[in-house]
Amino acid sequence: MRNILTAGLLALTAIPASAADEAVTYPFNGSFDDAAFAVENAIIGRGLVIDYVSHTGEMLARTAEDVGSDTELFTEADIFLFCSAQLSRKVMEADLMNIAHCPYGIFVADQGGEVMIGYRTYPEGPMQEVQAMLDEIVKDAMK
Repeated sequence: MRNILTAGLLALTAIPASAADEAVTYPFNGSFDDAAFAVENAIIGRGLVIDYVSHTGEMLARTAEDVGSDTELFTEADIFLFCSAQLSRKVMEADLMNIAHCPYGIFVADQGGEVMIGYRTYPEGPMQEVQAMLDEIVKDAMK
């Protein structure tokens, strides 16, 4: 019985990640390749290492027929995943559960010729420092 009550209380206090997730986007005046190159350089230029580049646009195009869709969502879309050892340690020392937000990602997407660069938002508190870093990187890439 106690387990059922505990599970019920956790369900009431849990906030689905999608309820808080939003994205900040900036239009990029140039091609997808130029935007991707600029983001990569802006990340590396801060001394950060890109752990992985997710070619999300390619995956969506490749699997569209398999999932019964003929809708092109993006002409191209990549997500650059990386961490900052210094900043990650800082936010996780403030709250160990900030591990859920790592690695950080910046996306580049071309939707019908409109290229954008962006990132997801983070909760109030220590993670706002990560969000500020992402915004600085994106603005560097926009130059």
